[in-house]
Amino acid sequence: MIEIKDLEFSYGKRKVLNGVSLKISDGAVFGMLGPNGSGKTTLFRILSTLLAPEKGSATWLGHDLFREASAVRETLGIVFQYPSLDAQLTVEENLKCQGALYGLRGADLTGRIEARLKKLGVWDRRKDKVKNLSGGLKRRVELAKALLHDPQVLLLDEPSTGLDPRARAEFWDFLSELNRDKKMTMLVTTHLMEEAEKCSQLVILDEGRIIAEGSPAALKSDLSPGFISIETSDAAEIGAEITSHFGVRAEKTGRGLRVEHAEPQKVMTEIMARFSGRVESVAFHKASLEDVFLKKTGRSFESAEEVKHVKK
Repeated sequence: MIEIKDLEFSYGKRKVLNGVSLKISDGAVFGMLGPNGSGKTTLFRILSTLLAPEKGSATWLGHDLFREASAVRETLGIVFQYPSLDAQLTVEENLKCQGALYGLRGADLTGRIEARLKKLGVWDRRKDKVKNLSGGLKRRVELAKALLHDPQVLLLDEPSTGLDPRARAEFWDFLSELNRDKKMTMLVTTHLMEEAEKCSQLVILDEGRIIAEGSPAALKSDLSPGFISIETSDAAEIGAEITSHFGVRAEKTGRGLRVEHAEPQKVMTEIMARFSGRVESVAFHKASLEDVFLKKTGRSFESAEEVKHVKK
């Protein structure tokens, strides 16, 4: 069990974590979902012992995360958002260097390298320099490196960064198999809804606070069964008319409007008829994690990403 209580952290005067608390069950795939700038990467850096918080406490598999950082590191395997491999070394040489850091050597290290690379389908590339690998293969090597010392917990920061859809799916297949077969606890930061859906536990962060937590299914179950998405350039006027006529709030999104209703498919037909010629499209979609974010914050995930980008 991993338990975090009331973490706070600031960069100068800007508070990026504000009273964050969470519990992570053994064997969970625990996701931390949030737009860029929400605080998830700072939280990741604290959990990986790279940063110390200003306030708060953390118990990590029986260890104090901050006072017993060396012991905690022995339990961790980490896949960072940006490559940590030496591009000029071969795949095998990278893993030998990693093994040496953990005191592994000789036949034990050689056997571990072979087992990890074969499992991840890159054994035949062990003599290749990392710079000659594709993004997907590099990510597999990063994972093999993180697993070399048999960690109890795997931390992954935006693990699909730079991967095409096929490579992303393959990488998650490896993670799912690892969690299923080894019961390994995994902590994943992401801004991708499809990755968050794969987690067994999830927290959603915004502006340094946890705004929702639970399984993806439980978070969505608190919403209506579905929503109406309306694309229009006249969002303000049409939104006001929808509120007046149907008695529901039409929330602005990056593309137009979103309407929540207990009978969305019935109302969608009326909306198409009433606003024919004034909207580009009307569509029904099932409740999603993006809808959870919108419900909790009053703005879309996409617009939150854009705001953070502008602030930078």
